[in-house]
Amino acid sequence: MTLTSSAGPALNPAQREAVDHTEGPLLVLAGAGSGKTRVLTARIARLIHEGHARPGEVLAVTFTNKAAGEMRERIAHLLGQEPAGMWIGTFHAIGARLLRAHAELVGRTPSFTIYDEDDTLAVVKRLMERHRVSPKTWAPRAVADAISDARNALVTPEEFASLALTPLAKAVAPIYAEWDAAFRAANAVTFDDLLWLPVQLLTQHEAVREKWSRRFRFVLVDEYQDTNRAQYELIRLVAAGHRNVAVVGDDDQAIYGWRGADVRNILEFSKDWPDAQVVRLEENYRSSPPILALANAVISENAGRMGKTLRATRPGGDPVTLLAALDDRDEADAIVDDILARRNRGDAALGDVAILYRTNAQSRPFEEAMRRRVVPYRLVGAVRFYDRREVRDLIAWLRLVANPADEEAFRRAIGVPRRGIGDTTVELLAAGAREAGITLLDATRRDDLLSGARAATREALTAFAELVDRLRDLATDASVDHLLTRIVDLTGYGEALRAEGPEGLDRLDNVAEMIRGAAETVIDDGGEVGLRPLDHFLQRATLVAGLDQLGPDADAVTMMTLHTAKGLEFPVVYVAGLEQGLFPLSRSLDDPDALEEERRLFYVGITRAERTLHLSWARSRRRNGELMPSVLSSFITPTAEKLLTQAATIRLRATGRVIGVRPVREPSAWDDDGPRTWRANPARERPVEIEDMSQDLPSFAKGERVRHKTFGSGTIAECSGAGRDLKVTVDFDDEAVGRKRLVAAFAALERGFD
Repeated sequence: MTLTSSAGPALNPAQREAVDHTEGPLLVLAGAGSGKTRVLTARIARLIHEGHARPGEVLAVTFTNKAAGEMRERIAHLLGQEPAGMWIGTFHAIGARLLRAHAELVGRTPSFTIYDEDDTLAVVKRLMERHRVSPKTWAPRAVADAISDARNALVTPEEFASLALTPLAKAVAPIYAEWDAAFRAANAVTFDDLLWLPVQLLTQHEAVREKWSRRFRFVLVDEYQDTNRAQYELIRLVAAGHRNVAVVGDDDQAIYGWRGADVRNILEFSKDWPDAQVVRLEENYRSSPPILALANAVISENAGRMGKTLRATRPGGDPVTLLAALDDRDEADAIVDDILARRNRGDAALGDVAILYRTNAQSRPFEEAMRRRVVPYRLVGAVRFYDRREVRDLIAWLRLVANPADEEAFRRAIGVPRRGIGDTTVELLAAGAREAGITLLDATRRDDLLSGARAATREALTAFAELVDRLRDLATDASVDHLLTRIVDLTGYGEALRAEGPEGLDRLDNVAEMIRGAAETVIDDGGEVGLRPLDHFLQRATLVAGLDQLGPDADAVTMMTLHTAKGLEFPVVYVAGLEQGLFPLSRSLDDPDALEEERRLFYVGITRAERTLHLSWARSRRRNGELMPSVLSSFITPTAEKLLTQAATIRLRATGRVIGVRPVREPSAWDDDGPRTWRANPARERPVEIEDMSQDLPSFAKGERVRHKTFGSGTIAECSGAGRDLKVTVDFDDEAVGRKRLVAAFAALERGFD
């Protein structure tokens, strides 16, 4: 067998060094696009082909079933036959095999059940009920996540209880104490137990540990930078015998600390295995030189890294562009316009393009921009914005406020957040409403229809009806974004999401993005408030949510978060939202380790691009309905900036305001015909400054004459509020328009019209 000929082009010197290594520990630092999978599979094939190990003496561990399958296929191709008896699989699959071989030692039988997320949550709920931990205070998912984090960090129930300082930890401690007994009784394990129990097995039973450490002469691990404490310990125990452990990974792509991965596992590999050989794979076969130059400049700012420099093997490539936009909506429109221009020129098909962003909530303006321009797109690793649970919950509340007879909206709204009103009560109410010929909401006010309900339930129903009435009164004089904000506050929905833990915080981001979208509706309606704009918003939300899903072969733009993009590559990549507080996230700014992980995430995004990379940021972004100024991400250092071609959107340049402290080159191709490219014209360079968002807001007086771009001329009849909350009631001259209530900050009223 000739590995080089059967595996494609010849291995480069660093790859060959890693493949030819045999005895002892090995760390392969594999940069993005450097051919690490090829090295891993070629190394395994060589070990088997040259007789260093039989297939059954090799253990290869990956993170996904797909990666494991691809690895097995490549090895079979190199060997010319299946590697029968070889263990290739994910950490959890390998753990399950070890447990079934020794199930009795962990209190199970070989036929134990692996509980999925729903099954595990059912156990959590029963234990919470037994210990009187209210699901209204702590969501079962948050409790399960806390225990999952403890298991993956190998924290015992006793240690957890001794360290429980927060209210959540104190609530979780007694539940975790009964965790093992509950699952042993059911002859079941959780997904996390597939790591926890094998480590326990190998630690507590020396004969078992020696058996498997003798069995596996060679242990190989892919994506080692993503391992957590339990995975690290499992590999250490299995490889302790022969010490032929080879790990492949990239400390610069360690981006999963939030789910328990510990970058120290790879950074300190040579401390655990002092005689380890370290091989750096620095030749990149994916990206163009300008892209890699930026990647190297960005990641060099991190202190916690072993160090390597990516070198391009492909020539040419477009300059990397940094685009400044007026706001997040302008950013989305500009990117979609550029994508269409590229497609029309034949530069790139839609399927060649990816838009990457830091948070799922950022997909909304892009989704709506795609819809307006009839551009097919697919979301990877996420639900479309208007199909997300929290968005549908709040849409139900808005629908009920706009239309009290909406039965489906009533049924959803009354259950979010939970208020002690179950399905049985709702069905009882529905039966009474049908018999009386009234709406469900009206039925909540009829004591005669609630005679079978408990006093507490009747009180909850009355409080619900009063809240809906209060919101309806508010809706007659409020903008949609303000109404949404009040719904989140008054219903306690925000607190309910916070109680769900990290996932709930992500959902809160989507709520904030929904409020931003509602603020755009207010702007589109010329600043008008009241129920009519609410109807417009609901109509738009319904139409967007009703988009047909694309087939698997459709030519469509791909959109996803940066975390989801890891391992993928695209000819053209847009990384959006490069603003301080968004990317990097604000919660990372006071934590050096978290900030370095955010920078690694940016590095991952950069290195997804093959030939074209565009970065973008918005000078202002809506937060909870209010337009707030933004500053450029600190990741764009002066060193990185020198590698970028800067540009500004037409809308930003049209403001005539100075827009930043750094020079922005106006691209000559961004003209009235739309963007053909983002190349800069240095001859048109001009200085810029930050737009002043604290300038005086409009103020008006009763009796003043004004003109509205849509409604025409009129006279101000009333004024209320101040600053951004200033509202004016205008009697317009056109009788068909009549009296309108407007948010002054959004209405763009002109003064002095007779």
